[in-house]
Amino acid sequence: MSKFIITTDTTCDLPKEYLEEHGIKLLPLYYNFNGTIYGGKNDLDLKVFYDMMRGGAMPTTMAVNPETAREIFNSLLDEGYDILHIAFSSALSGSCSVAATVARELCEERPEAKITVIDSLCASLGEGLLVHYATRLKESGKSMDEIANWLEKNKLNLCHVFTVDDLHHLHRGGRVSKTTAIIGTLINVKPILHVDNDGRLVPLNNVRGRKKALIALVDQMENRIKGYESQNETIFISHGDCIEDAQFVADLIKERFGFKNFLINYVSATIGAHSGPGTVALFFVGNPR
Repeated sequence: MSKFIITTDTTCDLPKEYLEEHGIKLLPLYYNFNGTIYGGKNDLDLKVFYDMMRGGAMPTTMAVNPETAREIFNSLLDEGYDILHIAFSSALSGSCSVAATVARELCEERPEAKITVIDSLCASLGEGLLVHYATRLKESGKSMDEIANWLEKNKLNLCHVFTVDDLHHLHRGGRVSKTTAIIGTLINVKPILHVDNDGRLVPLNNVRGRKKALIALVDQMENRIKGYESQNETIFISHGDCIEDAQFVADLIKERFGFKNFLINYVSATIGAHSGPGTVALFFVGNPR
């Protein structure tokens, strides 16, 4: 069996320690903050990033750079690896298309090369959770083709539910109208959203107040997880610099379902630029979206 490596994007939001422990390589997505390009080796601390957003600075984001993708893929091929790349949802970024194009070109240039690109249709730690399952399968001895088939078959069981604290960031990203953002802010409406079968961010419903929104995430989990409880060894939660709220959700899940293992981490800058400070997102295996 050929040796292979799993790659993904910085939008997977997995902790650095996890990536290093399991030998996962990243394609960087970039963002522009006040005229400076960040990402890859030149990145902001996420606490600083969210503080800058709270101060009124508005970043813009960019997909994976084709030359950077080519450089990273080429270096791994030179080391003798086949590559299984798990990409950020194609409905939210051009990064999946960039990776697929670069993979196709390299395979044409290098007949010995094998690169498989999976459109995760996932975001943040939803993408990270899919990478986690791929990693577990790899470490159990499954081949790259077996893992790719499993990912395609199961990726729509990766459920995403999340809430944001500021509707104006969703308005900037075209998710809600300006009127909805203004009125919703005035009456303290908090949206509950999910990622659908096409990998898009889609509103589910609205609730009044932050605490009710956090509880609503767990209510959504209860609706979707029945029959899949045993497949949830670890629950993933990401947050936009609001660890206390993420921990509140984890504690409620422990109380309601008895799950004990959690991976909690920041929402990366590329996604946080659109969702804003105060985002809390919950990821688990459940009924198809």
